[in-house]
Amino acid sequence: MGLALDVHRLHFAFTITFHYLFPQLTMGLALLIVILKTLALCSDEEHYNRAARFWAKIFGINFALGVVTGIPMEFQFGTNWAEFSKAAGGVIGQTLAMEGVFSFFLESSFLGLFLYGEKKLGRIGHWWAGFLVFLGSWMSGYFIVATDAWMQHPTGHRLLPDGEIELARLSGLLLNPWALTQYPHTMLGAVQTGCFVVAAVGAFYLLAGRELRCGRTFVRLGVTVGVIAAILQLVPTGDLQGKMVALHQPPTLAAMEGLFLSQYGAPIAILGQPDVEKRRLDNPLEVPAMLSFLTYQRWEAHVRGLDAFPEDEWPDRIELLYYSYHVMVGLGTVFIVVMGLAAILLWLGKLYESHWMLWVLMLSLPLPYIANTAGWLTAELGRQPWVIYGLMRTAHGVSPRVVAGNAWFTLLGFMGMYTVLSILWLFLIYQQIEHGPDRESPAIRPQMSPTSAD
Repeated sequence: MGLALDVHRLHFAFTITFHYLFPQLTMGLALLIVILKTLALCSDEEHYNRAARFWAKIFGINFALGVVTGIPMEFQFGTNWAEFSKAAGGVIGQTLAMEGVFSFFLESSFLGLFLYGEKKLGRIGHWWAGFLVFLGSWMSGYFIVATDAWMQHPTGHRLLPDGEIELARLSGLLLNPWALTQYPHTMLGAVQTGCFVVAAVGAFYLLAGRELRCGRTFVRLGVTVGVIAAILQLVPTGDLQGKMVALHQPPTLAAMEGLFLSQYGAPIAILGQPDVEKRRLDNPLEVPAMLSFLTYQRWEAHVRGLDAFPEDEWPDRIELLYYSYHVMVGLGTVFIVVMGLAAILLWLGKLYESHWMLWVLMLSLPLPYIANTAGWLTAELGRQPWVIYGLMRTAHGVSPRVVAGNAWFTLLGFMGMYTVLSILWLFLIYQQIEHGPDRESPAIRPQMSPTSAD
């Protein structure tokens, strides 16, 4: 693989990985804020409004950073991936434009109203503003996922004689079966990020002995929604996404599982190290026949390994793909265990006094970010060596006149700017958490304890 191509891929991988740190939290928080506003509306308790305002401020900070880091990626299609943009711009331009015109403006407009118009809008109007922010952010997620899904499994298009790709059916693009399975899986990942962040901040407040009522609400909300999201992330959404990969990208499935040899009753690898040169999985810890059952619902089903496909169709970073996939699945299992234990303690009425569990929730905060990053790496590495699966190879999509030196220059520049943005983001988030939600009355706060009822 040419040096320039490697740098272009690294460049886009860096910018999109950094960017997605922010939307995954905003999309997750959008749902939780609507839940808080609904509780405030139904119970008429101002406490829930205070909690919603607190998270809306953090939402706003993340939204701003997401916009700043998201805009350069669309320019990269033209600067670093000109041949891809020339061939496929007529297709992916539709969903990217719809994301900007419909979703972004809906989300940003009503976010301003939600943050600054509560007194003017009233209780009902403010709830609707929060709901429309949620709708805009989740619509945005769908249009972006639909764009990626078309690159994974292109549908609704036609090839022109000059090699360009034309959109034949808008419904084929928007209702791509790959998008319909990838979208709920992706959004549940964002919900888990929101839940872990909310629960972690609540655990911090309870352990620090401050903001006790909001701390209990944050923990309860994060755990209740989080345990549901963690289970749904595995079944059915993760299972459906895996079946989609098996059906349309069988070399990807083989690489993800480290399956070098086709076999009946194929095992699933829990642990192991892929040795691509020797075509084997070293030190494997396997569950016999489980891959066959999960993929085809038959213990003895035949699963094609990498040996069934030409090497030029293999993913070109098999080791990284294998480890990314196993990190994603492993952390998904951890999330079910953590949130499940926390939910049991919550149901028993012991969570707020279980300091060990509060520490686990607080220290788990980075894990959903790692899992979501590993998930996107799995999806994008698995599609290789195609930028549009089956239609255009990645090597043919780069800008031929942008040499490696130019790409390195801009990549290093982005790294410097994003380092500054990271420091700014951490500072602003720290300030919000340190300030906390609007404080309760001093006459009330001393009477509260971490175990008292809401």
